[in-house]
Amino acid sequence: MEFKTGRCIKTLACLLAVLALATITVSAVIAADLDEVRQRGVLRHLGIPYANFVTGTGDGMDVELSRMFASYIGVRYEYVATDWGTVVQDLVGKKVKVKGSDVDFLDDAPVKGDMIANGFTVLPWREKAVNFSDPTFPSQIWLIARADSKVRPIKPTGTIEKDIEKTRDLLKGKTVMALEKTCLDPSLYNLAATGANVISFKGKLNELAPAVINNEAEMTILDVPDALIALGKWPGKIKIIGPISNKQVMGAAFPKDAPKLREAFNKFLKKAQKDGSYMKVVNAYYPSAKRYFPAFFKGKK
Repeated sequence: MEFKTGRCIKTLACLLAVLALATITVSAVIAADLDEVRQRGVLRHLGIPYANFVTGTGDGMDVELSRMFASYIGVRYEYVATDWGTVVQDLVGKKVKVKGSDVDFLDDAPVKGDMIANGFTVLPWREKAVNFSDPTFPSQIWLIARADSKVRPIKPTGTIEKDIEKTRDLLKGKTVMALEKTCLDPSLYNLAATGANVISFKGKLNELAPAVINNEAEMTILDVPDALIALGKWPGKIKIIGPISNKQVMGAAFPKDAPKLREAFNKFLKKAQKDGSYMKVVNAYYPSAKRYFPAFFKGKK
């Protein structure tokens, strides 16, 4: 009798262990919506140090907005470091393979965060993998060169399409750096068709401008926020040649199966824009942004 009881206890313990493991496995691949985040009591913000969105020292525009959002929904804020190669995977619980403007979902992966916010540009392939919030910041892709480059900035035509065409014409025969799997992926803008020698940069996004200054390439493409930071950090060292893309927007990203969390963020964002706390954060990290994108900050996106 004692033997059977002992065996039953061992069997029950094994079953409990299996159930616990199954629970961990399920939670590792299923994202949390608003109710689950509130029940857990913490909002996990996936971020990558980039420009002034996530500085890497505990602050940044998107860090501040995410903290404010966590407070808005009544939970604690937690920053979770990630990188460009796995950030979507860490949100959706699936390994992803990007093919131009498309994406394939592969094996399951652990879910490490509830939202992405680090100057995350809305791109076609990303829209297939995540749901974006309302726009949080404007952007565009610019061609940047050293200040002493013989290539002169284009004269604006008044039409963005013509400005892009004039800028692309200047790339023929030039070395230009880009960064794959980001908003600076050369395939997104078909840079190879310009006749440029496209170099796939192996460093980080915020290292592109100094790489050009150090003569690692004649030019690079940068998005507006990073270009604004670079112009302020290295005055007189680089210049803007012209646009490579149409205007873009950035936003916070949420899993497809967390619609309530995304909706709550949009409500928070509207409130912050209305009461002035949003612009206070923008001005703290991007004081010149309104000069380049006045329509966006007046609500005419």
